[in-house]
This record gives sequence, structure tokens and C-alpha cells, in this order.
Amino acid sequence: MERVSECCRGSVPLVLSGNEQCQSRERKMALQCACERGDGQNLVTEDVTVVEGDVATISCRVKNSDDSVIQLLNPNRQTIYFRDFRPLKDSRFQLVNFSNSELRVSLTNVSISDEGRYFCQLYTDPPQEIYTTITVLVPPRNLVIDIQKEVAVEGEEIELNCTAMASRPATTIRWFKGNKELTGKSEVEQWSDMYTVTSQLLLKVGREDDGVPVICLVDHPAVKDLQTQRYLEVMYKPQVRVSQNYPVQGLTREGEPLELSCAAFGKPQPTDMRWLRVDDEMPQHVVVSGSNLLISNLNKTDNGTYRCEASNAVGKSHADYMLFVYDPPTTIPPPTTTTTTTTTIPTTITDSRAGEEGAIRSVDHAVVGGVVAVVVFAMLCLLIILGRYFARHKGTYFTHEAKGADDAADADTAIINAEGGQNNSEEKKEYFI
Repeated sequence: MERVSECCRGSVPLVLSGNEQCQSRERKMALQCACERGDGQNLVTEDVTVVEGDVATISCRVKNSDDSVIQLLNPNRQTIYFRDFRPLKDSRFQLVNFSNSELRVSLTNVSISDEGRYFCQLYTDPPQEIYTTITVLVPPRNLVIDIQKEVAVEGEEIELNCTAMASRPATTIRWFKGNKELTGKSEVEQWSDMYTVTSQLLLKVGREDDGVPVICLVDHPAVKDLQTQRYLEVMYKPQVRVSQNYPVQGLTREGEPLELSCAAFGKPQPTDMRWLRVDDEMPQHVVVSGSNLLISNLNKTDNGTYRCEASNAVGKSHADYMLFVYDPPTTIPPPTTTTTTTTTIPTTITDSRAGEEGAIRSVDHAVVGGVVAVVVFAMLCLLIILGRYFARHKGTYFTHEAKGADDAADADTAIINAEGGQNNSEEKKEYFI
């Protein structure tokens, strides 16, 4: 923060050293007149914040300089520099720059004892004075995580404490488990000008926390990325899994083999594993070899639940396998056209479909040929009947046409008789069917 001398502000009295303090009414009036004229010079400086052990730079600058003398004093009002001369025998103070408008001094290896107000003075009429504040930051001396139990059991709640010692100002402690931030409870203790902060974290652990880092991170203006961590060690009971090696897929059928394997994982690693049959004795033909169970020839008396148990120092766990033995597959003749299904895996018998389609096509051809033959035979019979009928009708027509001429003695008489017969309408009638 930039600070300007208070000479012309009228709100804060001039601060001088020794016998030169403004105590008389006449001196105050002279100062006020100088400010009102506007011909005074102004001192400018900034506050300094520095980490312990680093370098602090103090700058006294003059605006509208008229070659007046500048000097720098320490918090005890001892002169550090008068112009470019150092009366104070402290070699940590070194002149960086001196001119009519600036006095810049560096202070190396800053400590807590160097903290305070430093005064810039300008010998004008009246004199001017301004101060700059040096603030010393102290990072935590040590960062430690203390864990209640080095080895925890799944489901337990453990306590962790992180301590940041001897810092200034007090630190802020944050907790992380892996990448997840957790909330702790902090306490602050002050020793002289230093602060010690302790943060407590209560954590319920599970098997998934084994090997996960718990991180204590410090937020402090004097340091970045200061952290420490501890890896959790969690013991848990076994996790058991049963898998079917053979048959790899499909049904367990009578007369076929069955092979099961058991896998268990825990901390510590389980050493005791065994197979048993739930609610019944293990069949005599079952072979158990380590973590594997083998039945070479299944039958329906093997139906039941088979259990694999594993245990370690934490506890015991198990996994079950339910066995149901199905009937052996049956052979279906090729001509049949059936579709069969099982309770678990649907299967369709399609081994004689091509033959069936050929047989169906041959039957259809035979039926069509028989129908055609019947139709042709019926048409032939009908034609024969109609031919015979028309033949008989034609003969009858000619007989009636000549009726009346049979009894005539000669041709003329026959013609006359035939013509004369036209008057007899009953004999001249013609019938057509």
C-alpha cells in the first residue's frame, strides 16, 4: 500500500524525533501555512511484507524534490541511513539507490525482530515524516500427520491429527482422501508471536480405502504446496467368487462333467478354503482339489447348493453355486418338423427342413395332377353323351320330314302327300332340345 506524508492532510499531526516534535502552537501554524501555499514536497512509501529469511526493500521517495535531505530510521528511531551514509552498524542494511528523489535500502535475512514501523524523514521547512510497516511471515516449521492406528480393520473409525507448528500468521489446514476433500476440526495455540495449529480428522475406513493416501495440506501466505501424507492400511475379510470352468456355456446335463473353481481375495490373503454342500453331504464321487471342485459324471442326485468358504484373520466369507442337472439331449429323426425349447437355452431342431419342403412340393404336384385328370375325364364323358344325343335327334328329324311319303304309289303322289301333309300341324312339328 502506498503511503503519502501526513504534512498537508491536516488530520494527523507531524511526527518528529527528539526536541523537534511539533508541540508549540506557533510551529503548528507555520506547518499549516506551508501546506496552504502548496509549495511543500511529499514523501511516498509502501508497506513491505516479507518471508522470514528473505530480503526486504524499503523505499523513501520524494515528489517535487528540491534536494532536501532524506533519512531512514528504524522502529527504535535510530538512523539507518542519512543520505548515502549509514550510521547504524548493522551490515544487513545495504544502500540500493540514493538520489535527490529516492532513498532505497535493502534488509537481508529478515527476522521477526525486524518487524515494525520504519520512518522516512525529509528535512524541509517544516520537516516531513512518513512510515512504512514491515510484516514478517513465518511458514510452519514442521508438518506432521499422526494416525491413531497404523493398521485398521474394515468398518472401524480411526483418528488422524495434522499439526503445523510455529507459523505466523496461523495456518489453515485442509484434508484430502485421494482427490476428495474432507472436513476436519482445527485448534489454534499461540506461543509468543507464533501459532501452532492442530487439525483432527475422524474417518471410517472400508476395504476400498486400503492403500489410499490421506493428505494434510497447508494454506499459508508464506508457503505454497506444503503438504504431507500417510497411506491407509486396511484389513478386510475375504471376498469369494465361484466360477464354472466346464461346461463353459450351456446346461449341466446328466452324464456330462462339471468343474467349478473358487477365488478369494482379502487382506491378509486367505489361507483356508474349503468346499461343502449346503444342507446335505458331499457326494462320494465329487473330487475337490485345492480351490477346484470336479464331478466327472453328473446325475440328478447331485442337485443342490455347493458352497466355497474362505477365511483369514479378519473373518470368513462364502459364495454359493446352485446345481440343477438336466436330462441328457435326445436325438430327433430328420423328417420331423418340431421346435423344442429348454428352461435356460432355447434351441430349434432344423435338421430336416429341406426334405420337408421337397416332400410338401411333391404332394402338391400329385394333388394338382389328380384334379386335372378328373376334370379331363369328366369333359370327355360329357362330350360323348352330347354326341350320342345329337346323333339320335338328327335321325328323328329326317324321319318326320319324310312322313306321308312312305305310302305313296309313285313320286308325284309322295310329293303331293308330303305337301298336303303341311296342313296337319301335329305331324309337322319339330322338337329341339
